[in-house]
Amino acid sequence: MTSTTTPSLPRLPDEIHPHQEEPDTHQQPNENEPLLGRPGDAIQRPNAPMYRNLYLGTGILSQTGLLLLLLSILIPLLTHRPLLPLLVPHPILQLTGLLVATEAILLLQPTTKSLPLAKTRAAKFHAWLHLLSFLLFLSGTAIIETNKHANKLPHFHSVHAYLGVATVSLLGLQYLFGFTIYVTPSVWGGEEKAKKVWKWHRYLGYGVLLMILATTGSAAWTDYVKGQLGVSRVGVVLGVVLVAGGVFPRIQLGKLGLREY
Repeated sequence: MTSTTTPSLPRLPDEIHPHQEEPDTHQQPNENEPLLGRPGDAIQRPNAPMYRNLYLGTGILSQTGLLLLLLSILIPLLTHRPLLPLLVPHPILQLTGLLVATEAILLLQPTTKSLPLAKTRAAKFHAWLHLLSFLLFLSGTAIIETNKHANKLPHFHSVHAYLGVATVSLLGLQYLFGFTIYVTPSVWGGEEKAKKVWKWHRYLGYGVLLMILATTGSAAWTDYVKGQLGVSRVGVVLGVVLVAGGVFPRIQLGKLGLREY
């Protein structure tokens, strides 16, 4: 009697074997449950291109909000005369910083530990994009402070100004926090202990994003924007709401320690 054996399929961590069925993420309500929606609604699928993470699920709302903010602020700014060399770069740099920071979050959000290679790739892009966003915010803040000094204007005379400086400071701390956890975990007592504080990096990151959005929205109430540019407050507020509405529903509760992960 001849016995036959069926060879087992190799385990491929970052892709689905051609003879296997794709795992049903809806059967994993704890690991992949988002803040809003059904489990698996905003989860990166095996073999899916990384750029798809940018608009997956409610991500398209964030992309719409970013576009609305750019149009609402940059069109009045760039068509206004005269163009002020120490003022115009500030909103351009800050809006670009918001764009880059939001894309960095959207890129990493849908990744899971079940696809470690995809998660690692997205984490690297996430880190570099956030470094770029921090440099953009820092440059924009430096330019507006230079403008105030050159024109003998008060440095802190609006909610927007206070929020801006506080946000850039927290963003710097957030980047340093994430860098030490990911690159130098020995600072936290080793890799295992560093992993335990990841959720606090995520909490702080979402908090900083809210501050960036609040700072952006408050710009529509500053004297210059309100008095001279004629920026649509409705457009700015709606853009801010859409960006937040695209990011926060996709939060995986497991990554925040609110569900088993």
